[in-house]
Order: sequence, then C-alpha cells, then structure tokens
Amino acid sequence: MAYFDNAATSWPKPEEVYKTVEDVMRKFGGNPGRSGHKKALEAARLIYDAREVMADFLNAESPSNIVFTMNATDALNIAIKGVLRPGDHVITSSMEHNSVARPIYALTKCGVEWEIVKCAKDGTLDPEDILKAIKPNTRLIAITHASNVTGTVMPIEEIGRIARERDILFLVDAAQTIGILDIDVRNQNIDLLAFPGHKGLYGPQGTGGLYVREGIKLTPLRQGGTGSFSEELSQPDILPDLLESGTLNTPGIAGLAEGVRFLKKLGLSHVRSHEEMLTRRFLEGLKKIEGITVYGCPHKKSEVAVISLNVRGLDSSELAFLLDSKYDIQVRPGLHCSPLAHETIGTIDKGTVRFSFSIFNTIEEIQKALSALEEISSKSR
Repeated sequence: MAYFDNAATSWPKPEEVYKTVEDVMRKFGGNPGRSGHKKALEAARLIYDAREVMADFLNAESPSNIVFTMNATDALNIAIKGVLRPGDHVITSSMEHNSVARPIYALTKCGVEWEIVKCAKDGTLDPEDILKAIKPNTRLIAITHASNVTGTVMPIEEIGRIARERDILFLVDAAQTIGILDIDVRNQNIDLLAFPGHKGLYGPQGTGGLYVREGIKLTPLRQGGTGSFSEELSQPDILPDLLESGTLNTPGIAGLAEGVRFLKKLGLSHVRSHEEMLTRRFLEGLKKIEGITVYGCPHKKSEVAVISLNVRGLDSSELAFLLDSKYDIQVRPGLHCSPLAHETIGTIDKGTVRFSFSIFNTIEEIQKALSALEEISSKSR
C-alpha cells in the first residue's frame, strides 16, 4: 500500500504518538483543571506540557497564548468570528480553503465586507496585491500559508510586515505547513495562527490549536465550563480559558505534543528535504508520462509536498478509484474543499487528483505511483 493523502491526515503516526495516546487513556482518567485529585492534576500537567511544547515550537510569548481546539477549522472559526464585526473589511487570497471562506461568507450576511485577492493561475500571490486591497476599515488579512490544492507557499513574511505596519490583524492558516516549514509567529508578524494536530504534526485527529498574540482579545465563539472562576456567570477574560470551554481532548493533545517532540528530534530541515526529494522524483517521473497535466508551480521549490494532476480522458474520481482499487494507492480526488482555488487554477469543472507526501513515504512508493500512472495513462489515450 502507498498512502499519499497526508494533506488530509498524515498516516502512519510515529509509534511514540500511538503509545502516548493509549497510555493517557489507560492511566490518566481525570478532567484537566476540574478537581484537585491526582488524576485531574496529572491530566492538567499533560495539557500544560503540551502548551509549552507548542509555544516553544511556534516561538509564542507564553504557553497561555496557545488555545487547543478540535482542529484547524475550529481554530479558524474562533479567530475569524472572534475578530470581525459588521462594517469590517477582510482580505483573503483566491486560494483559501472553505475553512476560511465559509466562515467569512457567513459573516458577509451580517455586514462584513470580504475582498478576495486574485492569485496567478499557478496559485502564487503577489504581496503588492494585498497592499492595494487595503481599505480604511480593513480589520483582518487571512491567508493560507500553503495551498492544499497546489502546495504553493504564500509570502506570509511580506504580508505580515504589511499588516503590522498598518495595524491590521494577520491570521495565517497553517494547515499544510506546520511541522514542515519553519514558523516563528513573532518574527513573521503573525497575530493569529490556526493549526491542525493531525497533519504535519503527526498527532491524532480531533486535535488542533490557535495561537493568539499577546494583547489580542477575541470574542469567544462559545461559553461554558473552564475549571476557573466557576463562581462567575461570565466567561473568564484570560487566555486560554476565554476560548476553551468544556473538557479538552487530553489523550489527543498529549499525542499531539508527542508528535511535535518527534519532529523536533528529527529536525524540520530533515522533514523538508525528504519531502522535497520525493516531490522532485515524482515530478521528474510525471514529465515522462504522456497525457498528464500538473497544476501549480513547475519547479515546486516554493511549494510543500502537495501535487495536483489529471490524466487526459479520465475524471479525477475515476482515476483515484483506479489507483485505490487496482494499485492500492490512496489519493484524494475532487475539489478538496477549496472551490476558490480550483476556480483560480482552472479546474473547478473537473477537480484534480491530489498526491501529498510525508516523512514516512519512500522512493519505492513514488516509483509504484509513477508505474501505475503510466499504465493508466497508456490505456486512456
């Protein structure tokens, strides 16, 4: 089997992650922050340790600036709806995932103004176009760090400088880059950063988080029990309690922290170079196969290990089905929850088949995929 759907969820996970989740389930049964007994205190320590690990990983000011969420989509909703009010103007690129587009679209029904800056057909974004889109009422710039369709990496450093110089909040969707590219929220002028636990961080599904820069106050998306200030009916006004209501996913968050430790031990440069090598081998092989169209930047040096393609004469779902059923290769077809991106690259009518690699993929698996595509393509000509 060759699993090439890591942009959706990375698989497999490091053995340490599996073991940690099981150990926490078996040994730490208490609710973090909800009591003074041993089980609850042990769970609370696990959560705080995970905050410290993530804060260090992102160069955040404090562990308190890390808010744990269900996933990156949850984090993006908390950030977007916690910031924007009727009359505000928000800027995004045309390569955004629906986890950014849909919350903003919902807010346009309540008086929020949304401007979509058009990217080039290869998915690249010119920071000058962001600058030109700024208005007096611009409150937020929300940008994906890398496209989940083409892998194109956006110029977040330049956009961060533009936003900071004009006192505009800058939100980064790091769904495709955390654990792969270096992210430094302070040096890159990032005010809010949403991340999943289950992709590049190699944690379990149902985990993620939101970095909130010191001094930024968001209106909470939900209210409820936090284990703190229980005598008050109002939501606590401190981070992370302000944005974390209800029982946290303690086993999942502990597994997420273990995934980050795994990455720190390997080194992000090692992860990046391995994925670049696989991507380069795959692209070189694709050039030799007639009837294949690859989308995005042709050199791929400015992209993460996400490649979208189509085979002439085949629907994207048909190609994915053939790869799975006949060759035991898992990929993702369709629009990838990113219709804006597919409109940008010209594939909204047919979608694409996406291959996405991880540290656990091998050259042998790449060759297996190329051989399968060659055979399928030769039969569809």
